[in-house]
Amino acid sequence: MDDAVLMHRLHFGFTITYHYLFPQVTMGLALLIVVLKSLALARNDARYDQAARFWAKIFAVNFVFGVITGIPMEFQFGTNWARFSTMAGGVIGQTLAMEGMFAFFLESSFLGLFLFGEKRLGRAGHFLAALMVFIGSWLSGYFIIATNAWMQHPVGHSVAPDGAVHLDDFWALLFNDWAFWQYFHNMGGAVVTGSFLMAAVGAFYVLGRKDVEYGKMFLRVGVIVACAASLWQLFPTGDGQGRNVARYQPVTLAAMEGLFKTAPYAPIVVVGQPNTAERRLDNPITVPAALSFLTYRRWSAEVKGLDAFPREQWPDNVPFLYYSYHIMVGLGTIFIAIMVVAAFLLWRRALDRSAWMLWILMLSFQFPFIANTAGWVTAELGRQPWLVYGLMRTSEGASTHVSAGNALFTLLGFMGMYTVLSMLYLFLMWREIDHGPRHVM
Repeated sequence: MDDAVLMHRLHFGFTITYHYLFPQVTMGLALLIVVLKSLALARNDARYDQAARFWAKIFAVNFVFGVITGIPMEFQFGTNWARFSTMAGGVIGQTLAMEGMFAFFLESSFLGLFLFGEKRLGRAGHFLAALMVFIGSWLSGYFIIATNAWMQHPVGHSVAPDGAVHLDDFWALLFNDWAFWQYFHNMGGAVVTGSFLMAAVGAFYVLGRKDVEYGKMFLRVGVIVACAASLWQLFPTGDGQGRNVARYQPVTLAAMEGLFKTAPYAPIVVVGQPNTAERRLDNPITVPAALSFLTYRRWSAEVKGLDAFPREQWPDNVPFLYYSYHIMVGLGTIFIAIMVVAAFLLWRRALDRSAWMLWILMLSFQFPFIANTAGWVTAELGRQPWLVYGLMRTSEGASTHVSAGNALFTLLGFMGMYTVLSMLYLFLMWREIDHGPRHVM
């Protein structure tokens, strides 16, 4: 691969990975704030209102950093991926514009009302503001997913003689088959992040004997939602997205699973190391026939391996894709185990007295960020070598007049700026958590 193309990929990969640390928090917390406001109204309990105010502060910090880090990516479409923008701009411009004009302004406007207008809005109006922030946040997520879904499974378009892609069916773009399961799986991942964060802060307060009443509340809400969301990630959304990949990108499925040879009764690999040079999996531990059943609902079903596809159609980094996928799945399995045990202790009214579990909950908040990142790496590496699946290869989409040196220079600049932003972010988050929910006005 050309050095400039590789540098453009690293550049965009870095900026979008860093950016997505923040939207997954806001999309997850948006639902949890609605839950807290609903409990406040249903139980007529002002403590839930106070808890919602506290988490709105955390939401606001992440929202601001999401905006700051999201804007550069819009420019990168033109600076680093000009040929892609020329070819596909008529399609992806639709959903990206809708995200900015409709969803973002809906979310940001009502976030301002939620943060500063509670006294004028009243309790019911404040709940409505929280609900609109949630809708705006999740609608924003859908438009971005619809954009990515078209790149994964392009529909509703025609290709002009000059190579540009024209949108023929707006509704096909908006309701792409790929987008359905990808969206719900992605949003489930965001809820896992938000609820793990809430449970971790609750555990921190209980262990530190600070704001214990609110700590128990955060544990209760966070654990229940995290348990449900973790199971949701396994089934139905994880199962549905996996079958999507099998249907539309079978070569990607083979690479994700380390399946080098087409076979009936195809196994799922628990542990193993892909050896692309010899086209086999080293030291495998497998569950026989499980992949065939999960993919086609038949134990004897034949699953295509990498040998069924020309080498130039393989994802360009099979080991990286394989490990990213297995990190995501492995962490998802751990999330279920942690939250099922925590939910059991909560049901037994013993969670706040179980210091060992509180420590696990407090320290595990970081892992959903890793799992979500690994999931997106899986999706993007799995689409390779295509930028738009079947229409444009990644090597064809990069800007021709931006050299590898130019891209490296700006990448180093972004790394420096984001290091400073990271320190500011950690300071602001720690300040809000240290102040605690009782002091939020």
